[in-house]
Amino acid sequence: MTTVDPPPALAPPGRVAAFLHPRLGGLPRAFWWLWTGSLLNRLGTMVEPFLGLYLASVRGLSLAQAGLVVSVLGVGSLIGQLAGGVLADRFGRRITLTGATVATGAAMLAVGYARGIVAITAAALLLGLVLDMYRPAAQALVADLLPPAERPRAFGLMFWAVNLGWAVAMALGGFLAEQGFLWLFWIDAATCALFGFLVWRAVPETRPARDRDAPSRGGFADVLRDRVMVAYTVITLVYTFVLMQAMTTMPLAMREHGLGPGDYGLAIAANGVLIIVVQPLAGRWLERRDHSRVLAAGGALVGIGYGLTTFAASVPGYTAAILVWTLGEIMAAAVLQAVVADLAPAHLRGRYGALYGLAWSGGFLLAPLGGTQLLGHGGAPALWLTCAGLGLAAAAGWLALGPAVRRRRAALFSSD
Repeated sequence: MTTVDPPPALAPPGRVAAFLHPRLGGLPRAFWWLWTGSLLNRLGTMVEPFLGLYLASVRGLSLAQAGLVVSVLGVGSLIGQLAGGVLADRFGRRITLTGATVATGAAMLAVGYARGIVAITAAALLLGLVLDMYRPAAQALVADLLPPAERPRAFGLMFWAVNLGWAVAMALGGFLAEQGFLWLFWIDAATCALFGFLVWRAVPETRPARDRDAPSRGGFADVLRDRVMVAYTVITLVYTFVLMQAMTTMPLAMREHGLGPGDYGLAIAANGVLIIVVQPLAGRWLERRDHSRVLAAGGALVGIGYGLTTFAASVPGYTAAILVWTLGEIMAAAVLQAVVADLAPAHLRGRYGALYGLAWSGGFLLAPLGGTQLLGHGGAPALWLTCAGLGLAAAAGWLALGPAVRRRRAALFSSD
């Protein structure tokens, strides 16, 4: 009688594989191409942070003129996001993203080579119109590619890629600026165009077919009639206003304590490092929690962190406050865009993403205006305590929206 050896037992997965699979496994290839393109695009994002310095030091504009150019760029971004949402829903995500990123590359070079305040302002307006036009299409792509349960993980990975690219871009941007500012414009233009071509070649069109029997016409009026989405956008605008103070008024507040640009760079670097380290570890746990409660906890931590900045007077003090609000930023980012995808009908995902994008473009535009007024008239305590109050108000708003968001999410899962 012959005996048959039992099949060998499968070796248990290694610790690295066991850690990576629930965080990275199971996502479609098209998503990873989009992720790669986003990382490449962010690695080249060097013009915006140094634009004011370039305009003043290289083009000889006054501070008022440089501020005007940056403001025009911000206004263009507001309009461009709305246009991007319409284009993504009407013509498709793929063509909108590719067209917008390639056009952004060309507009970058136009700004870099423009001379005189009129030409520079016109080029900045063009750049603003196309700079963020791709964002609603990219957000809609993620929502199209993935089921609701997987979207928080995917958006979290996109957030991680953006911050990883940003950290590298800031490190390289300062060095390259010393070699000549045009390097920044050419690298930014090249990575924008590469992002678009990568999506065009590797990512299929995902725009859902429109249901002809649907009563909705599919315009922005339908989005604005969604009171939950409108309220969510307004709350996110308040949150963004607070978050953007780190990029606008914080260096000015640190200057009052005798701290210079190098000190600011050292302190704010803690934000990127913490995001890169913690987000992959915490994202999977956060996405399984109730989204509104995660948002509320994140908004509260952001408010508390900015409030603690009132007591900062040194690099360690500012760094400690930054670490607190960065933890809140990580929490909120884990589910912010996933909630938008849950609220949006499939045929309006581009427009919903555009409305959500207005909260960020609007926050970026309003943060320096409101923040400098608070800092100038009431000093640092008025600025940071106001930020604390607004952060807590955003947390309360997200918590109040919780029941409505949960009902919409439950309906989404029941129909899936």
